[in-house]
Amino acid sequence: MIIPVRCFSCGKVIGSDYKKFSEKVQKIRNEGREPKPEEIQKILDDLHLTRYCCRRMIISHIDLIDEIIPFS
Repeated sequence: MIIPVRCFSCGKVIGSDYKKFSEKVQKIRNEGREPKPEEIQKILDDLHLTRYCCRRMIISHIDLIDEIIPFS
């Protein structure tokens, strides 16, 4: 689905950080490997996402919008 604009728990704006996060993860995947947990932690730290609730929102999001659009 679409990434929520705000964290459900604390209300911090996180919608703009998801695109930056996914670009950095995709850059690592283009190297031919999956990102390590330490690399994901560093990316989230660089985005100033320090609360675990905000990190949860970014990490657990599954982008399904491209799969749902044909059905609308």
